[in-house]
Amino acid sequence: MMKKVMQLPLFLWFILVSISLFLQSCALKPLAWTPPEKPELSGSTAENELLKSTEWIGLNNWYGPEDIAVDKEGNLYCGAHITATDFSDGRILKIDTAGHVSVFCNTQEWVAGLHFDSNQNLIACVPNKGLVSINPKGEMTVLVSEDQSGQKFLIPNDVDIATDGMIYFSNTSSKVPFSRLNARKIIFEVKPDGGLYRYNPNTKKVETLINGTYFGNGVAVSSNDEFVLMVELTKYRILRYWLKGDKKGKTDIFIDNLPGIPNGISRRTDGSFWLGFSTRRNDLLDKIQPKTGMKKFIFGVPLWLQPKQEAFGMIMHLSAKGEILKTYYDTSGKVVSEASSIKEHNGYLYIGGDLTDHIGKYKLDNQLILEQ
Repeated sequence: MMKKVMQLPLFLWFILVSISLFLQSCALKPLAWTPPEKPELSGSTAENELLKSTEWIGLNNWYGPEDIAVDKEGNLYCGAHITATDFSDGRILKIDTAGHVSVFCNTQEWVAGLHFDSNQNLIACVPNKGLVSINPKGEMTVLVSEDQSGQKFLIPNDVDIATDGMIYFSNTSSKVPFSRLNARKIIFEVKPDGGLYRYNPNTKKVETLINGTYFGNGVAVSSNDEFVLMVELTKYRILRYWLKGDKKGKTDIFIDNLPGIPNGISRRTDGSFWLGFSTRRNDLLDKIQPKTGMKKFIFGVPLWLQPKQEAFGMIMHLSAKGEILKTYYDTSGKVVSEASSIKEHNGYLYIGGDLTDHIGKYKLDNQLILEQ
């Protein structure tokens, strides 16, 4: 009798855990999707170790510089969260040219996309708030929090500004707020959500350009404002929305079947683009995407037991036509573990990361700088 009593807490624990796993797996309503066969890394995507020369700019124990912006004086700005795994609170940090780190603005959220407008206001994507403007004093104003149909911008992700001042931004979801678990939910479900939007700062109106995307992420406007690009993380591709010409208002694929999980994208002054990757493609994820039952099972497992993101540094240089010009790697992930965003400034690439406690600083080849 005593033995049964001692075993009872363990039995109850097992029942509770089983119920929890069942309820969490039931919260996932995935669709089956078969990814294209992963391309081989050869030619312009052949592996190298170029990124191992990257330096680090420390953030004083803050984490997650998802995106990086540079003001006219050369100071860096990034969003950050409080610990490596806690995304529930955040700030926008300012790193001056001497490397001093300070809090520029307390948004109380982990901030994703950042871009300065012509008046040196910092336009930012703030989860659960929407698209915001932060003046040079660090005072925040919400520009827009929902689209014209009333769908909330729960996970606004990245932003870029055209030469005419129009603001283009992505929203990953209008259905779930940001969390690490919900990010995986969006990836596993493979359902259209969020989209690509244009905000007019003169009329203060927002317009939906693409309604329903697959983990809409990085955004970049072409050098002549001819088109705007948006990364679809889950589908390993980049969409192109045409702003001018015969294709105006139409959407097509800029580049497809990428060898990694694409994240942030930015434009060079020569019209080409830098594309950052969270990591390389995961064979297990590709294999389970067509299997809805397996996805539900894995999603039901506690987050700390789910597969972790592999440390793998990867940056791609794309032409204005979507051709892969060159790929930069740190295959060990020891120096550059991820590249959520890329910002070029004064001959360097500044490299962001969702989980890192630093900004990477990579010196570009002089020939590449001269070609701009």
